[in-house]
This record gives sequence, C-alpha cells and structure tokens, in this order.
Amino acid sequence: MPHSTARAADATVAAMNRLLIADDHPLFRAALLQAAASAVDDAELTEAADLDGVMSALAAQPDTDLVLLDLRMPGSRGLSGLAALRAQYPGVAVLVVSAHDEPRLVRRVLDHGAAGFIPKSADPKQIAEAVRTVLDCGRWLPPDLARAIAALPADTADSALAAKLARLTEQQFRVLSLLSEGLLNKQIADRLSVQERTVKAHVTAVFEKLGVRNRTQASVLLRSLDLGDAL
Repeated sequence: MPHSTARAADATVAAMNRLLIADDHPLFRAALLQAAASAVDDAELTEAADLDGVMSALAAQPDTDLVLLDLRMPGSRGLSGLAALRAQYPGVAVLVVSAHDEPRLVRRVLDHGAAGFIPKSADPKQIAEAVRTVLDCGRWLPPDLARAIAALPADTADSALAAKLARLTEQQFRVLSLLSEGLLNKQIADRLSVQERTVKAHVTAVFEKLGVRNRTQASVLLRSLDLGDAL
C-alpha cells in the first residue's frame, strides 16, 4: 500500500466515532443501536447489558467517544453508574437514557456530568439528533424538558456533591466505591492489586475531598446517588 494511502486509512480509523450502547433490555438496546448507526456514518458500535460490561468495554477502548447509558441496569441503580463512568473515564461523553424524565431527576443527571438526556419515549430521529449533537460537543435535551429544568429552583446540595465527586481521581473513586461495599483496606488493596499503604493514602484523600471524617459518612454520600424507587 502506498504511504499516502496508508496515511489516509490511518486517518479514517482515527476519525471513526466509537459509541457504546448500555442498556439491559435487548429490544431497546437494539433500537438505540439502530438509531445511533443512522446518526453517524461508519460508527463503531459496542453493546453492554450491565455496568461491569460498560467498564470492561471502556477499559478495552478508552478512546470511546460516547456512551448511551441506561440509569438502571445490573450494577447501577441511579446515578452511581454515571458517577463512576465520569470519574474513571472523564474524556468520554455520556448521554443518559431513561424512562423516568422528571425534571429534577434530569437536572441531577446533568449536574453529575451527563451531556444530555434521552427519554425512552423519544423517537429514532430524536435519538439520532441527540447523538449527533453530543458528538459535536453540544448538550441535548428535549425542548420541553429543557424549559422545565430551567424553571426549577437551584439545588445547591446536589451540585455541591457532584463537584466534590468530580475532584476524585479515577483510583480514588474506585476506593470510595469499595468502601461503600464495606471492604477493609486490605481487601481493597487485594481487589485493586496495590499495597495497603496506597489504599490508606487514597482513603485519606477521599475523606478530605468529600469533606467527611469516616467511612460511614463517605458511604452515605455515595449511596445518595441511588435513586431507589424513583426509577
């Protein structure tokens, strides 16, 4: 292959958009895949049915451009999956997809780093528009939902929590997640394949950045992202 042709091929590969579709319902995941494929020519599409699958896919392809993320799937119940994704892969844009489009919930989604929100009632044209908008570095909301959110009073507590979580490094967020599961420092060190003193340093940094004094307080903050029966 001539050098110019090889360079052109490399540029095409580099320019290809990589999208990850994460939803545990096969039929809706297929609909999202079809809409995403229609929105972006020659996109590389990957699927995941749970949060572990999302993280594995991103570990394999950290240069993924966009994740379409269902709020409720195995491993994630609420904003915890979004927060984990944003903490560990801050360069990846996220479009949240949910059947629950209450304005206060959607504003929390945006506060925690999502680039937009797609109601599950959206038609394929709207989904395609949302995908194109976010890939172009914009933010996408249905117009009526955008107006409803703009009319809400400020929620300083949730905005402050989102800002605190955003200060954590990827590894610090992993440590926080394992703390919330009740693991001890030695167990966390084994899980992350690091030394126990490294975990202790991370725990200290997590407490400082979150403004908490112990594991219980840190765990309560993280569990506040679980939306429970709201989903």
